[in-house]
Amino acid sequence: MIERHGHGKARHRRRRTALLAGVPLALAAAGAMAYGTAFGVFGEDVQPKAAAAAAPDWTNDAADGFASVHALGQKGTYGGRGGKTVTVRTLADLEKYATAREPYVIVVAATISMSPKGKELKVASDKTVVGAGTSGQIVGGGLVLGQGVHNVIIRNLTIRDSYQGIWNDKEHDWDAIQMDGAHHVWIDHNNLRHMADGLIDSRKDTTYVTVSWNRLSDNNKTFGIGWTKNTTADLTIHHNWFRETGQRNPSTDNVAHAHLYNNYLQDDPGTGITSSYGNYARGRTKMVLENSYFQGVANPVIKDDTAGLVQRGNIFTRTSGRNESGGTAFDPKAHYNYRLDKASDVPALLKTGAGPQSSIGTTVSARPAAAAAQSTLNVAKDGSGRYKSVQKAVDAVPAGNTSRVVIRIAPGTYREAVKIPANKPHITFEGTGRSRKDTVIVEGHASGMTKPDGSGTYGTSGSATVAVEADDFRACNLTISNDFDEAKHQHLDGQQAVALRTAADRVRLDALIISGDQDTLLLDTAGKDRTGRVYLTNSYVIGNTDFIFGRATAVIDKSVLTLKRRWNGTSAGYVTAPSTPAGRKGFLITRTTIGGDVSARSFFLGRPWHAGGDASLDPQTTIRDSILGAAVKAAPWTDMGGFSWRNDRFAEYSNEGPGAGAAGGDRPHLTDVQAGAQETADWFGDWKPTGV
Repeated sequence: MIERHGHGKARHRRRRTALLAGVPLALAAAGAMAYGTAFGVFGEDVQPKAAAAAAPDWTNDAADGFASVHALGQKGTYGGRGGKTVTVRTLADLEKYATAREPYVIVVAATISMSPKGKELKVASDKTVVGAGTSGQIVGGGLVLGQGVHNVIIRNLTIRDSYQGIWNDKEHDWDAIQMDGAHHVWIDHNNLRHMADGLIDSRKDTTYVTVSWNRLSDNNKTFGIGWTKNTTADLTIHHNWFRETGQRNPSTDNVAHAHLYNNYLQDDPGTGITSSYGNYARGRTKMVLENSYFQGVANPVIKDDTAGLVQRGNIFTRTSGRNESGGTAFDPKAHYNYRLDKASDVPALLKTGAGPQSSIGTTVSARPAAAAAQSTLNVAKDGSGRYKSVQKAVDAVPAGNTSRVVIRIAPGTYREAVKIPANKPHITFEGTGRSRKDTVIVEGHASGMTKPDGSGTYGTSGSATVAVEADDFRACNLTISNDFDEAKHQHLDGQQAVALRTAADRVRLDALIISGDQDTLLLDTAGKDRTGRVYLTNSYVIGNTDFIFGRATAVIDKSVLTLKRRWNGTSAGYVTAPSTPAGRKGFLITRTTIGGDVSARSFFLGRPWHAGGDASLDPQTTIRDSILGAAVKAAPWTDMGGFSWRNDRFAEYSNEGPGAGAAGGDRPHLTDVQAGAQETADWFGDWKPTGV
């Protein structure tokens, strides 16, 4: 790679911040969070143990909304992740694992009938109960989460048919999912229907709940929330399809924060079921209702005089009766980040996306034992793995491999520089510790350092601790660091010290810490005319000067960009330095927090890097739907190397936080139409990255 102009002697250095969808904004806005205090913020630090087989992608999915908020001693909702994955086909096995004290991912791979009918099986804490594709069903009963039960995911199941022939049944309290005093629960992509009582009952101060992408149908008392005098519960209810349901759609009684968005309530004419009301805010409930679609529903939105209900962006078609709002509610983004779909798109989205999905709950395709053994290489410092060095494991991968090789790296600190050459695609680095902090790959090379063999200096790209030159690389659950000490090397001409360099296509990174000072993360391509797409999620990137830079087409999503002070304690720096070729997408930073323990108004969001003085480049950074800390300058973009940022592509959209600002000459914002063409899917073309 051509060396960077304008990045000479040591100029810039150090520190950090916190948030992802689901983390309280107060945490992000604090501005003085020391390195390490917020790790685990994504609820993803519990990982499969070293002895376990590689987990399917869906096991890494994380709750959003209130279920992702850190509270009551629980860091988000991740269910049984970190425990064993078991497949059940009988009621006895389902009950055995659901009630166990240990964490489990329980895959329901058959239709299980409850006996006796109406049985509500108790689910203990730290469980994921998930249907295998569309085949996992529970018939004639349901699941119950009792007092204090927490960290439970109920996903991709069909729960149905405990109905006893009485529409307003007062005798059979047989729910699909009942929660009494539970917390941190994620109910997602289920098909719940035709029960004797409720489809979902969230009772007795149950809180930190997210209910998303479910189909709820053919029922009377659908989704009730309350049964308490307290006003403490926090729930997020989004992207659910209520169809042919009588009442409680939902009914929220004494709910502190009820956030409903992008739901579809449908009551077709001429059927045997007629809705009595839609969304109901009762008691002292505070409700925010956004971008939902109501079709044919009687009394679509109602409230008590004591409740606060704020509506915005909803669509009502063929509705009748009460449609109410009033009072004050709350700002959901003060609790977590989220993004709305257009209300007009909701029916089509939910008709295809709600309910059980074939991609969820399915396991890795079976392979012969010998082949499976050859596709996994274990690294451990203590010699318990086949290799003690990460590079040795990479070296063992045959050139030209056509299938994935997972290199599982045990907890420990691996001081080495690692390179994945271009002829070894389909490699995954997976840290096997319980936290991304447990497995660390670190080196301390800098651009101006002389190589041990005396052949010259490393240069910026050569300073990387981990260099990825092979397509289809993946990495998760580890730390990649460059700990070059700028204070001790002020004499060097070349302070750039890269932690991770990618020069490849279809690179998928998740749950990482990428740490350095100047030039931490180089997202590049194999050549100016080559495509290099990168998707980084749920991660921390730490640095101070151009610490995310290069010509790749890259999305940084649901992450934390931590700003560090310089080596001498001063605050100044640049988050991005894109060098995007004309006609390509550059950097998209979305649903991310930017901030750290640095001085207010001391950091630019970016500047244009025209590498080698190449005027044909068209650098791009878009930052949208993100939280900007007070460290961000009021005029957040600046020139570089004689090139004006105004002649390139730098923009914001829908950002919040103390560092956000209104559109102006020094702060361009995208229009809604422009923003519609600058979303994650627009960056990747025919590549559809999944989990890691």
